[in-house]
Amino acid sequence: MSGRVIVAGLGPGAENLITPEVTAALADATDVVGYIPYVRRVAPRLGLTRHESDNRVELDRARHALELAQKGARVVVVSSGDSGVFAMASALFEALEAGPEAWRGLDIRVLPGITAMLAAAARAGAPLGHDFCAINLSDNLKPWSLIEKRLRLAVEADFAMAFYNPRSLARREGFDRVLKILRETCEPTRLILFARAVSTPEEALTIVPLTEARPEMADMRTVVIVGSSQTRQIPGTDLVYTPRGVSA
Repeated sequence: MSGRVIVAGLGPGAENLITPEVTAALADATDVVGYIPYVRRVAPRLGLTRHESDNRVELDRARHALELAQKGARVVVVSSGDSGVFAMASALFEALEAGPEAWRGLDIRVLPGITAMLAAAARAGAPLGHDFCAINLSDNLKPWSLIEKRLRLAVEADFAMAFYNPRSLARREGFDRVLKILRETCEPTRLILFARAVSTPEEALTIVPLTEARPEMADMRTVVIVGSSQTRQIPGTDLVYTPRGVSA
């Protein structure tokens, strides 16, 4: 087959954080497929068709991309950040596994991008400098009970934690619950970074102890990083880091 599918991350927002490899793939694409705001980050040009779709239709979007490629198109499926982190890469492979066997003969590649937690951590210093985990706080695709279990275990293991999709208009109560659990299980001085719209003109970083964290500090454009018990802020600065080693 002559068609192909590239799944690509567009980074956290700034154009200069899109990798050259992704830029080259977009320049060669005949079709770009993705969630509306991400597709609109790709400039229109002659010979390029942009296929926008709404949120929560990831599998339909993936199947559409594979169908286009089967007809010979050079398709780029776009996500923000890195496409393999709570994004379209896994949806593409889920559709591939369940779809026609002919799709498996397509040229399919995943190109990495700079995900939000890494961009946010870099802005603040190095809060993910030791062991860490990432948890998607949306309960659209998994039950809240599983989110709570993973959160409690991550605290018990003393991971630094990066939270994606912390709070939306439809899910206001979830992040309230998260903060309640953190207050039950962590010391009051535990550092929390709220990083909103990193690398865009709307960027805002707020670093507070757990006692000062409020649900309204987060929205869907915010990644929240909770430090481990070892994470510290350098006095007189806005720099936060987690030491690479742990004392006995």
